[in-house]
Amino acid sequence: MKKGTVVTGTVEGLSFPNKGILTVEDSRMVVKNTIPGQVIEAVVTKNGSNRMEGRLQRVVTPSPLETESPCPHYGVCGGCAYQTIPYEEQLKIKSEQVRQLLTPVLGEDFPFEGIEESPRQSEYRNKMEFSFGDFVKDGPMTLGMHKRGSFYDIVTVDGCRIVDEDYRQILRATLDYFTEKGIPFYRKMQRTGALRHLVVRKAVKTGEILVMLVTTSAYRADEEFVSMLQKLPLNGTYAGILQAINDLPADTVQSQETIVLYGRDHFYEELLGLRFKITPFSFFQTNSLGAEVLYSLAREYVGSVDGQLVYDLYSGTGTIAQILAPVAKKVIGVEIVEEAVEAAKINAAENGLTNCEFIAGDVLKVLDTITERPDTIILDPPRDGIHPKAIRQMVGYGVERMVYISCKPTSLARDLPAFLMAGYCVERVKCVDMFPFTSGVETVCLLRRKKNH
Repeated sequence: MKKGTVVTGTVEGLSFPNKGILTVEDSRMVVKNTIPGQVIEAVVTKNGSNRMEGRLQRVVTPSPLETESPCPHYGVCGGCAYQTIPYEEQLKIKSEQVRQLLTPVLGEDFPFEGIEESPRQSEYRNKMEFSFGDFVKDGPMTLGMHKRGSFYDIVTVDGCRIVDEDYRQILRATLDYFTEKGIPFYRKMQRTGALRHLVVRKAVKTGEILVMLVTTSAYRADEEFVSMLQKLPLNGTYAGILQAINDLPADTVQSQETIVLYGRDHFYEELLGLRFKITPFSFFQTNSLGAEVLYSLAREYVGSVDGQLVYDLYSGTGTIAQILAPVAKKVIGVEIVEEAVEAAKINAAENGLTNCEFIAGDVLKVLDTITERPDTIILDPPRDGIHPKAIRQMVGYGVERMVYISCKPTSLARDLPAFLMAGYCVERVKCVDMFPFTSGVETVCLLRRKKNH
């Protein structure tokens, strides 16, 4: 079947993260952004010897699973995949996807414990990175998320349902302000313009809000911008309003210079009775209430660490380390983002924890420098998983237990064979839904060393 051919079929199932599976002329076809049970029309984009891929053109008939989306941007915005699916069905889909991914690695009867739901299914996110741009070339300026399937078009998402009303107000007011001022957005290809991103972070427990406007050096925000934001009738309170200057070509949120326009450059969130200082670029789970579920499960999987030295690898702002510190002899956290490490040190001090040590650097390199050997390892790597050499270092310690927290189950499935070959077995696996209405899911895996190794 040639590229460009339009085909019609029924989505039979989903593979992670949101890849619909169809059978077309006795061949398996993969089409993203589809839902089981939908009858779709798709354009063939690839037809290799092993599989065929297509691009969704339109949904001919909705799935029996679907209901009306609560979000006005669904289908246009690329942020959410499951807005039309009832929450219980979302949980089933995610749980089944992880089970299917891990079965070829662990066998049919591996100890899978299902999925924990998010305590809050809507308005749960504590961080959003919005982009300035336009929805159509040379159209009015927009501020929001990338259009589904597009690297350039931006959808204004002032009705987004996975954040609360404060985010929606800040987004709309910021867009209106700069539209009225005539300040242009940054055009990546031409490298002209000023406005790049708007980052909003809000703590669920404390209600503190941190706003960061990311621009090129061509524009400097002033008191008028700050005043405009402060006049909004928000439920939360501003901890700080910042401007980040970024003249680098890459389309990522980063700062070459950070200016505090109001307040301070951080805010505070509380998890499981501990208080955490969070800076603009600190990694922190984006669902605070879900994080309490996730870390409680991880703590349960770790078990007793009384008198033990624990490694917390890829430690972020030190959340897991500080949850374990009260019952451990010592916890050593390793994190590549220096800003997050500094925040972790401050957090530990503010929580009265004196048995935490945090080291900035790449896990692969730092492990060679630590002389104290661990009794237990807990790891929460980025989406791409763990470097193979780092896995060899970890299994080389011969610890009895390791807990692997994964935000991308395909990476977990890829990494697990290396642990199994080194003499570990998977004792427990459970998912936590940290990202309702999206295709994302966290997975917690307990690895135990076999006695004959």
